[in-house]
Amino acid sequence: MQELAGLREGFGWLYYGAWRARGLLDSPWVASARVVRVFPDTVRVEVTERVPRVRLARPDGSVVVAAADGTVLPGAALSGSLPLVSGWGPDRLPDVLRVLGALSGYNVQSVVFTPTGLSVKLPSGSVWSGDLQALLKYAGSISMYPNSDISIYPWGVSVQE
Repeated sequence: MQELAGLREGFGWLYYGAWRARGLLDSPWVASARVVRVFPDTVRVEVTERVPRVRLARPDGSVVVAAADGTVLPGAALSGSLPLVSGWGPDRLPDVLRVLGALSGYNVQSVVFTPTGLSVKLPSGSVWSGDLQALLKYAGSISMYPNSDISIYPWGVSVQE
């Protein structure tokens, strides 16, 4: 962090400004950084790091780890506890991340996206929806039907036991 922030032994703290810490923002692991000069001779750098949220299967077959904002985090461990996101068609990662946020209490194992919808695999069932807003609206239905396969439509919910 010191190197990314441009903090070196003997640097002139009096001339240290946010422009010197821009290297921090070049790191995909850093979500935000703030430089605070504390007189008489201290510089404090406050950093908010991104946290791994999903494993993302790319079209070339590689798997990377991404944060909640979709930023790929190089060098992150491919933890099996993170949901695996895969699919084809237009990029639906922003939609998938919203759904994962809404379903954060359900231990989502994987999400597959296609141009026609999202399929969410849970430990004991699944959820499909072709409409993001309907899925977010009826997400509470999942707890009412454990161990079921649920399809969510704009007009309601279908349950297969």
